[in-house]
Amino acid sequence: MGSDGDSELVWSDPFAIERDWLDANGHLNMAYYHVMFDRTVDVALDSLDFGDAYRARENASIFNVETHVVYRREVRSSDHVKVSFQLLGRDEKRLHAFQTMWRMADEELVATSESLFVHVDLEARRAAPLPPRVRASLDTMIRAHSAAGLPPGAGRKIAPLAL
Repeated sequence: MGSDGDSELVWSDPFAIERDWLDANGHLNMAYYHVMFDRTVDVALDSLDFGDAYRARENASIFNVETHVVYRREVRSSDHVKVSFQLLGRDEKRLHAFQTMWRMADEELVATSESLFVHVDLEARRAAPLPPRVRASLDTMIRAHSAAGLPPGAGRKIAPLAL
């Protein structure tokens, strides 16, 4: 699925599409793409000890502040998909990530999600600098994920339509 560097990325376990996730058109409702992308973010953060245990220990967390999803192909009830997580970069308070969702039967790219996350002090409920240990772990992941290259579509935006 994807390029040779994809083996370095964080991958979800396969997701089976639940019947309750389907919309009136008989395909995956847009909200459930987000559910699977979000669950894969949790897998990636947990792999860095930056998930639930970090939140409980440090009273800090990561909030998603912006996401751009592109729905490329239909996902139907019989499909199984896998989701990748690629950390593209960070600064003192923010993370930039790109995710892909692949239909397993035909290895078709069905959706992408690009997100900006911010590190938040949960007591103050404000953005806060990432701790040095976390920055070091994130930098290691960024270096490993760079082997996959910049994903096509990263930085994409919706252009205004002409009237």
